[in-house]
Amino acid sequence: MKVAFLDLHAVNARHDAEIRAAMAACLDSGWYVLGRQVQAFEAEFGAYCGSRRALGVGNGLDALTLSLRALDIGPGDEVIVPGHTFIATWLAVTAVGADPVPVDVCEGSGNIDPSLIEAAITPRTRAIMPVHLYGQPADMPAILGIARRHGLAVVEDAAQAHGAMLAGQVCGSFGDLAGFSFYPGKNLGALGDGGAVVCADELYAERIERLRNYGSRVRYQHEELGCNSRLDELQAAILRVKLAHLNADNQRRRDIAARYVAGLSELDRLGLPEVIPGAQPVWHLFVVRSSERDALQAYLAEQGIQTLIHYPTPPHRQPAYRGAAASAARLPVSERLASSVLSLPMGPHLDDAQVDWVVNVIHQFFERRRS
Repeated sequence: MKVAFLDLHAVNARHDAEIRAAMAACLDSGWYVLGRQVQAFEAEFGAYCGSRRALGVGNGLDALTLSLRALDIGPGDEVIVPGHTFIATWLAVTAVGADPVPVDVCEGSGNIDPSLIEAAITPRTRAIMPVHLYGQPADMPAILGIARRHGLAVVEDAAQAHGAMLAGQVCGSFGDLAGFSFYPGKNLGALGDGGAVVCADELYAERIERLRNYGSRVRYQHEELGCNSRLDELQAAILRVKLAHLNADNQRRRDIAARYVAGLSELDRLGLPEVIPGAQPVWHLFVVRSSERDALQAYLAEQGIQTLIHYPTPPHRQPAYRGAAASAARLPVSERLASSVLSLPMGPHLDDAQVDWVVNVIHQFFERRRS
């Protein structure tokens, strides 16, 4: 049985008629930048995230970068980030001229370990940027407590956590600002790039509105040095369609995750994701851990099952961050995860038979290794 890691054609085909109608309406409107579709999506997504303001921007990296700019974080400042994450988390900090300070993560979730944060705080620290990695909420109560004690801002990297909740509160509504990505493979994915900043503070929202649009809110009046990072009107129309189906898609992901857990929990040589109390993940990815990761991935591929690795090289080992490799001694879990994590097929396009086939093949692999 062939099992794709993610079949975007199948994901989007379920809403084909609605998406085409939304695109046609946008085309017919004659207004293609910061128009009614963006305004409507911003209102709907802001409400989805807890009645906060949402500002559409060009992509998830821009959402994080503009969030830091709204906080006036720049050269000489430090921002605490997880050691295990997609590099965009670090790049946003570097983009504003600040320094990313990595903190190690919890092995079971890949999220930043709150017990290690305070040791990384210096007089230059301005913010903490937790990531809700793989759609699993980070331990926000602990992180917010640390931030309050030290007078730090909190910017959530919620790029993989559309609709994830912790103690009944939606991810993206905990911090001062939050950055979302609408890259096509996300739980809420556009048909191209897109992102949003979510915040409650109206002053931050007004600042983002200026920064994303050349530093201007009134045409030809530029109050500061901004950029061009605006959610496309056509993508906003598509996202409005898909937002209406997000809760159902997330529930299907939860059902698949539960099926994986039930089928794989007896394998003592395979580490499964660990969920903190009160969390309701949205399973953007379902990531297992194994010291035999590469052999397992190869065996699954032989049986027609596609898997991916998120992420094989941590940011501190990337050529873009030459010199940061010295952080490795402080990041043993991040180092371990890079060589052991494997992302299994996940998405609302999967049926139970495909999930069961993945489970069966993983069992076959470990049985063969034992014999």
